[in-house]
Amino acid sequence: MAKILVVEDDENLSRLVKICLAAESHLVDSVMRGMDALSQIRLITYDMLVLDWMLPDITGVEVLKHYRASGGRAPVLMLTSRSTIADKVTGLEAGADDYLVKPFDKLELAARVKALLRRPKDMSPEVLVIGQLEINQTTFSVLKDGQPIELRPKEYALLEFLAKHPGESFSADAILERIWRSDALSTTDTVRTHVMTLRKKLGDNDEKPMIKTMRGRGYSLQVYN
Repeated sequence: MAKILVVEDDENLSRLVKICLAAESHLVDSVMRGMDALSQIRLITYDMLVLDWMLPDITGVEVLKHYRASGGRAPVLMLTSRSTIADKVTGLEAGADDYLVKPFDKLELAARVKALLRRPKDMSPEVLVIGQLEINQTTFSVLKDGQPIELRPKEYALLEFLAKHPGESFSADAILERIWRSDALSTTDTVRTHVMTLRKKLGDNDEKPMIKTMRGRGYSLQVYN
């Protein structure tokens, strides 16, 4: 399973890409604008980006250049109707790893994604260490005091997000926007339910809760000495 961000402003094509990748057991988020993509990749570590060239605000090439300049190393597959050699060179020079011309077959998309994800990583696994917790952003695994904790994908995404901003408070609305952006059926009650379940799995207690409710401000991950 990989965490993939799809950046595509054609709603129907975005939905088809998501269905194709989800069928391969990947966890998929999607946005329709370049600036939203930049906000998303600042908050969440993705294993791969599927990036459209033409977007309504900034181009996919600009998104890609910003991503690479900020240290982003995940493979990037560009989607575009541009098919000239010059256009392909532009995309590859900006940091794209592969290039798929529209219209394309879903089997080819799945094969190219699989091939890019098979490439050896040039980095060791990124592990967030927060107090008693170890969060491996490559394997999506969590340890507490050395013991594994089984989390569902959204529970993991919620914990990872809070762990990247220890001590900061986020309202249920803010978390919903970041973690459930592509799920129109989710509400702030969804966030509260996941917080409650995550607390239970982490073995939280009222005296020193890891995920603390800050009255009027939301939720934060606490670090204790």
